[in-house]
Amino acid sequence: MKDKFMIYKLSETVKSTCKIDNELFEKFNVKRGLRNADHTGVLVGLTNIGDVVGYNRLDDGSLKPIAGKLLYRGIDIDDLVHSNQQEKRTGFEEAIYLLLSGSLPDKEELDLFSHMLCDSMALEKQTKIAIIDLEGHDIMNILARTVLEMYNYDASPDDTSRDNLMRQSIDLIAKFPAIIAYSYNILRHSAKGQSLHIRHPNEGCSIAENFLYMIKGTKGYTELDVRVLDLAMILHAEHGGGNNSTFTVRVTSSTGTDTYSSIAAGIGSLKGPLHGGANLQVGKMIAHLKEVITNWTDEQQIDQYLNKILNKEVYDQKGLIYGIGHAVYTISDPRAVLLKEMAKELAREKGREAEFAFMNLLEERAIYAITHRKNAKTKKLVCANVDFYSGFVYDMIGLPKEVYTPLFAMSRIVGWCAHRIEELNFDDRRIIRPAYKNISEKVEFIPLAQR
Repeated sequence: MKDKFMIYKLSETVKSTCKIDNELFEKFNVKRGLRNADHTGVLVGLTNIGDVVGYNRLDDGSLKPIAGKLLYRGIDIDDLVHSNQQEKRTGFEEAIYLLLSGSLPDKEELDLFSHMLCDSMALEKQTKIAIIDLEGHDIMNILARTVLEMYNYDASPDDTSRDNLMRQSIDLIAKFPAIIAYSYNILRHSAKGQSLHIRHPNEGCSIAENFLYMIKGTKGYTELDVRVLDLAMILHAEHGGGNNSTFTVRVTSSTGTDTYSSIAAGIGSLKGPLHGGANLQVGKMIAHLKEVITNWTDEQQIDQYLNKILNKEVYDQKGLIYGIGHAVYTISDPRAVLLKEMAKELAREKGREAEFAFMNLLEERAIYAITHRKNAKTKKLVCANVDFYSGFVYDMIGLPKEVYTPLFAMSRIVGWCAHRIEELNFDDRRIIRPAYKNISEKVEFIPLAQR
């Protein structure tokens, strides 16, 4: 009881010790959340890897919203994806090569690189045993611990030379699908009492197909499922150096720490519900809306309920419509646009066109509700972000919710590795160390006997 009281007593002090008045941020010109007053990100670094564009800055300093663009090494993601679709091939491996190397591979290079990834996908015996021993209830946690464990099996874990960084990156990218698939199968066996399946990745299959095979077995997916998952992985592979998990990887990399520690830190960042877990929030909200809205085609009924959500009257009473809005994108999120195209095709195959139509109408009415909201603090344009459709797509493919956020990590590991390599290899690099201003008053020390 004394221990519990001490914890309670200490926790009560947080109410005062963590209080910082809002006006102090303005007084000392502090950029909360590394955001400027116009909600744009504070410029903290330079990169050659990815570019996230949602507006143009005019000569007078104001922002002009534009249709969103996502560039990988200067190449528009639309061009990359549509080329794959026209040729009816998967493209995640090509995106990995592009992000790691800075250029597109020719056919021979792509074939060799894809085979190398496939050959590296299988897990070592000790890694499999470690996953079985962990038996955790959160796959992101298992993933992070497994990555840290892999440090022990690397002959040169602390070597930050270019060759070794590239070797470690390719090995981690290749092994993430198997780690996640095995972790899920152990979880469903230990926590749900279901059969245990440990499937070895198939030689010559894409990463997307191998992941579906390791999760669901040979007959558990269609060709369209593979193509849509491959698309989702391309879209999630990179999103500039400023997203929270990538910035975490760059911050830790700037200290010179090993690859496994840095990537594990990125996983911890992505695990947060405000980052990688956002599609789960969307899924929960959509499931709720399907129940409470009796007519999925009634705009008036939808508008009324969405306004109640914004007014914090219903659902989780946080005033948020999940999946709508983005830190950079204004008119559109190019990832959401591309994923929506495939979601429509997938809904047709799965017989879920009514749900897709409902999602489409929700997107339209949510944007309207937010942009026409009275007394809003800002009039920033909003759009559906990639999370709005990703959960729906994963559900149609038949993926369990436990792998939604790990699937994000399985894709974003590519961007993390590219940014880590860049952080450790540009001239005049230095440890990332921003400043915090202390606003507390000086307190005189009182000897223990006098307290």
